Amino acid sequence: MEAGADFQDPDGIGVLDDLADADAGTDEPGGTDREPGRDPEPHGSEHVMSKLWHVTLCVSGAEAPLKDVRRGLEQLAHDHPFLLTSRYANDHAEIRYWEEARDLHDAAAVALRLWGEHRSSARLPPWEIVGLEVIDRETYHQRIAEGYGPPPAAPVGVHPF
Repeated sequence: MEAGADFQDPDGIGVLDDLADADAGTDEPGGTDREPGRDPEPHGSEHVMSKLWHVTLCVSGAEAPLKDVRRGLEQLAHDHPFLLTSRYANDHAEIRYWEEARDLHDAAAVALRLWGEHRSSARLPPWEIVGLEVIDRETYHQRIAEGYGPPPAAPVGVHPF
């Protein structure tokens, strides 16, 4: 799925090409009734630009069977194909993905709801969110270039730690 028509692409590369270089993922943040990248008339006729945010969500809790954790994360990835990669153990997991949102606050709000809203449908463990990082695309690329960013999320999918 492509980003909204007003998506900020300062490099002029194209969203999907840029994401393939960064994390081999997609930017499909889920369905809404509004046009992507636009708030429904936030301040008169003014519209707000969307940006891509790299999200890392960490959860942990009581031990659960590894096969159940994996199955739950695979179901979450199936239900929400914008998820890039998940790593897991029997008592914690990390989920990384790209989110298209107006600002950091919106991207973080979506991320903080992700686990709880899908815990039942994906049969995820009853773990709590213990960490959240949301960074813009430029910061993500700068960290990678300087060698201190998150390791690239290849291969995409659900993997043990």
